[in-house]
Amino acid sequence: MKVLVIGSVYPRFQEDAEVPWLRTSVAHLKKAGVEIQVLAPAYKGLKSHDIDGTHVNRFRYAPANWEILTHEEGAPSKMASKPWLQLLAIPYIINGFFQCIRICCKWRPDVIHAHWPFPHAYIALGAAKLFRIPLVLNFHGAELLLIRKKKWVKPLLKFAIGQAQAIFANSSFTAGKIKALRNVDVEWSPYGTTLETNKDESNASCHPERNVVKSKDPVTIVPHPVNGKFKILFVGRHIERKGICYLIEAAKHLPRDKFEIRIVGIGDLTEQLKAQAEAMQSVILSESEGSSQGNQPADIIFTGKLSPEDLANEYKTANVFVLPAIVDHKGDTEGLGVVLIEAMELGLPIVASNVGGIPDVVVDGKSGILVPEKDPVALAEAFKRLEADATLIQKLLAGARKRIEECFTWDGIIERQIEVYKRLQQ
Repeated sequence: MKVLVIGSVYPRFQEDAEVPWLRTSVAHLKKAGVEIQVLAPAYKGLKSHDIDGTHVNRFRYAPANWEILTHEEGAPSKMASKPWLQLLAIPYIINGFFQCIRICCKWRPDVIHAHWPFPHAYIALGAAKLFRIPLVLNFHGAELLLIRKKKWVKPLLKFAIGQAQAIFANSSFTAGKIKALRNVDVEWSPYGTTLETNKDESNASCHPERNVVKSKDPVTIVPHPVNGKFKILFVGRHIERKGICYLIEAAKHLPRDKFEIRIVGIGDLTEQLKAQAEAMQSVILSESEGSSQGNQPADIIFTGKLSPEDLANEYKTANVFVLPAIVDHKGDTEGLGVVLIEAMELGLPIVASNVGGIPDVVVDGKSGILVPEKDPVALAEAFKRLEADATLIQKLLAGARKRIEECFTWDGIIERQIEVYKRLQQ
């Protein structure tokens, strides 16, 4: 079976950290015996090349210095800060459209799998119709949010959905938005971890409406030791929908002698968040001068962007992982939260907001603790519960392991994708 994968982003060189989940997905499809080629836009004149033995067809759409619409940051965010980039959307679609036809004419894939259907459904449609190739559209949430800002996108997406033979969504949250747009069958196709592990992956299968396959062997889960303070770890971009400002507010309700908040990463809001933390600490310390550490807020440490080795050490020495996500002012939120799956894999209990696709990963009280969005007190109370109850941590870690085995192993995810591919060829 041959599958052409289309996306706006794919690693440009061997060490490139772009879309690790898509790269891992392609690797597992190949492991399962599927032949893969990738179609993606050029970046600053980048020519077609191979990554991990997979051929990546790059289509040009502008002079090299202007080919910055994709990679390193989402195209919608780039267009918001540099409106002139919107002019590149037309040559992007046209050139991608003809490159897709050329590839399909020569290689004749059995399936076209287009990620981010706006605009990639329109890059794929010509070849899909001309050569009668089944089209799979894979939604990740961001393209659906464009509808709120650009009303003209809605009919285009609705039409594209009607042209596809199968629809994938990364979460039940995303699936719900697709169904609200057009009542079609949607396959839940989440991501697995992108971590390198030595464990054998379970063949468990998971779907909201299917029975699950349980792990055969029970695993003893050991919580990370508390060395000094109970360390609360956040890892991610410093953008509004991550809700980091509410994590900083939660420090007010956590005694300094017991807790420490560590914020890894960088982003547009980094300096603003640092100023918020410093201002909060200054106000509270001046009000409580002379009081014990137990009445002072938890320390907040910004680590900046870390090397893989330093990041691994942060996970190793943390005691809980937090994703205080919110629905931001644009209506954007977490489509799935793959970072939660990775934190689970690394043996950390999870505290996260009950928004977006997060509840697909975190089942409250079973694989983690869910709290209402924008609620610093609820965040603090969840951390206190975990700090005081090692048995609860052990229970949640065992539940997280089970959840991963049931739903988020690559073998299970890819098996379900291939089932859909085969069904489309019948």
